[in-house]
Amino acid sequence: MMPDYRDDSEQDSSALWIEGRPPASGVSRLKRWLFPALTAAAVLVLIIALGVSYTKASKHLMTVEQSVSSLNDAIQSLNASLQQAEETAEDVQQLQLAVQNNKDQLTSVVEALKQLSALDALSRSVAALKCSLEHIINNSSAAAGCCPMDWDLFSSSCYFFSKVSLSWEESRDWCEKQGSHLVVLSTDAEWDFVTHRTVSQTFWIGLTDGRTGKWEWVNQTPYVMERRRWRPGQPDNWSGHGLGPGDEDCAHLYKDGRLNDLHCSTSMQYICQKHSLTD
Repeated sequence: MMPDYRDDSEQDSSALWIEGRPPASGVSRLKRWLFPALTAAAVLVLIIALGVSYTKASKHLMTVEQSVSSLNDAIQSLNASLQQAEETAEDVQQLQLAVQNNKDQLTSVVEALKQLSALDALSRSVAALKCSLEHIINNSSAAAGCCPMDWDLFSSSCYFFSKVSLSWEESRDWCEKQGSHLVVLSTDAEWDFVTHRTVSQTFWIGLTDGRTGKWEWVNQTPYVMERRRWRPGQPDNWSGHGLGPGDEDCAHLYKDGRLNDLHCSTSMQYICQKHSLTD
C-alpha cells in the first residue's frame, strides 16, 4: 500500500481559498463608494437650493416689510388728514352757527346804515335850505354857494384852515372824511387867498412826489414846477432828517407863503378844500 503523500504548500493554498473571501475587484470598490457620494452631492445641492431660496425669501420679506411700513405711514397720514378735516368741519359748523346767531344783529346793522344814509341826505337838505336862507338874508347871489361852519368861502370852494397839527397822511385822511381834500392851488387868485391866511404859520397842502417820484397834486393832477413858488434851494429832498425811512416827499407852505418839501411824518396844520354848497 502506497502512503498518502500531500504537498503542504498545496494544502495551505486550498485552505486559504476555502476559508477566506475572494479578493475584491476595482468595480466592486467603485460601487461601494458611489451611493454615499451621490447622496452627499444630492444633500449639498439641496442645501445650496435651500440657501438660495432662503436668500430670495429674505429679500422678498424685507420688501414686504418696507411696503407694510410705507402703508402704515400712509395710513397715519390719512388718519391725520381725516382728523384735520373733521376739525375743519367742526369749525365751519361753528362758524355757520355764529353767522346764524348774528343774523338778527346783521339785519339791525343794515337797518341802522339805511337810517344813517337817510339822515345824511336829510343833513344835506338842511344845509341846502340854510344856504338858501343865508342868500335871502344877505341879499346875495346863490351862485356863490355856501360853506359849512368854520369853513371859508372863496370863489366856488370852501377852505378849512386847521388849528391842530397832523402828519401829511393824517391830514389827507381827515380832509377826506369831511368830503374834501388837501388844498389844490390852481390859480394865482387861489394862491393869494390861501397864503394871505397862512402868513407866519406852516400848513400842509395837497402836493407830493411820494407816489410816482414826480410832484403832483393830491387828486393826481400833474404839478407844473414854478420856482417862484418855492423857497430858495427847494425842493431839496433832504435825507438827513432823522425821521425814519423815506425822503422829503410832501410839500407845505412855509411862514413866508412859499413852498418847502418836508418829511411826511412831520406834524403841522393843514388846509382842506371842497366845492361850496349851492341851493
